[in-house]
Amino acid sequence: MKRLLSSFAALALVAQPLAAVAQVLTAQEEKAIDEAVTKTLARTGVPSVSIAVVRGGELVMTRAWGRASDTLPVARPDIPYQIASNSKQFLAALLLLLADEGKLSLDDTVAKWLPEVSGADHMSVRQLLSHTSGLQDYWPQDYAFAAMATPTTPEAIIDRWAKKPLDYDPGSRWQYSNTGYVVAGRIAEKAGGAPLAQLLDERLFHPLGIHPLFIDDTNGPAFPKGYARAALGPVRQVTPPARGWLYAAGELSMTAADLARWDIARLDRRILPARDWAEQETPVRLSDGTSNGYGLGVSVRQVDGRKTIDHGGESIGFLSQNTVWPDDRAALVVLTNAGFSDATSVLTEAIGAVILPRAVQANTGESARTDDARAELAALAAGRFNPAHFTDDARSYFTPQTLTDYRRSLTALGACTGFAPKNKPRLRGGFVNRNFTVTCGKRSLTVITYAERGDKGRWEQLLVSPD
Repeated sequence: MKRLLSSFAALALVAQPLAAVAQVLTAQEEKAIDEAVTKTLARTGVPSVSIAVVRGGELVMTRAWGRASDTLPVARPDIPYQIASNSKQFLAALLLLLADEGKLSLDDTVAKWLPEVSGADHMSVRQLLSHTSGLQDYWPQDYAFAAMATPTTPEAIIDRWAKKPLDYDPGSRWQYSNTGYVVAGRIAEKAGGAPLAQLLDERLFHPLGIHPLFIDDTNGPAFPKGYARAALGPVRQVTPPARGWLYAAGELSMTAADLARWDIARLDRRILPARDWAEQETPVRLSDGTSNGYGLGVSVRQVDGRKTIDHGGESIGFLSQNTVWPDDRAALVVLTNAGFSDATSVLTEAIGAVILPRAVQANTGESARTDDARAELAALAAGRFNPAHFTDDARSYFTPQTLTDYRRSLTALGACTGFAPKNKPRLRGGFVNRNFTVTCGKRSLTVITYAERGDKGRWEQLLVSPD
């Protein structure tokens, strides 16, 4: 991937003026944020957190806590973290600008640009951006599956996943699809006549004075390392995917301050025409007239009576959350170098409680196959692993070291009770996602699963993290 910035030193330059506006937060508020982050890092084992706070339409705080890597023992706010799927809103914005220039229409069929894609003649660019295209997600797992050890290209991802039969008719359902964004990224390059990195830099990043990098260029010693846990085992540094796997599905690394400056542009309706911001923030409706609140690269919903525009991001060893409250002219960026725990959502809620009148609340739901998931977790805790119950990718994930970490860490907690669903089943990447809450001894845990369809579908993922 092409680096978006030729000199890493430029990242430090944008962080220098921030202290001048830090007084907007009171000493008590800064203390409350510090306590929330410190407590969350201690509870979860997350190595580091970098945040940016926008209040009154201005950047009022950037700060980092913890350890960015073994070679960067002190996390700093001027270091870029991988934001993964938070990148999707930038691609959607770029395509809106290309549409303004008459270089394409969001209602173009995909066949106009990439006729080889399955269902391309009755699938629109807009449906790619709103996750309603029907294209199967190539990466629903929360770990790097075996193929990701080998470099890839957008064309290879399209050949393997975007030419499969559609999961549903375009526009009839919503299903998160990284594949759709890879296809959209290639369309942007064809319509814009330049590589994706150049298009993003010229039309979005340079005008804003922000300096993101491509993820593949931030896996060296000068950048944070990603970390993971197998169940409640030791926190270990992860091996990132080979080059090319994120591309337009989640290609960017940036500082929390840079992402916050993008949020301020959203609040001020700058860089894009106001109509484009509004279009991005308009939930797309399915053919039956319903909507889950997803627009073009962002979710739009009411949380605790407050309009919220947000998105999360996950790459191997990194989680991020970006939240904008437009009516309050406030925003919050939370970046971590851990692919486990609930730190991003907990800190969004806790810091939201500081900078807004009321905290942000999370939604939960119900799911199925609870008994099967409970039995599988009990087997892993007892040191038993039945390969027949798991897919090839899951079998490669559960190495002897991973199984040992599961057994030792779960056994140490004591008996597990109270296994309960957290969400309704949802289809993604050809698998069914179900999440559960379980209490083991005095610890509350989250179990995140993906399984093949059907009552006895094999498990593609069964990950455990602190709740």
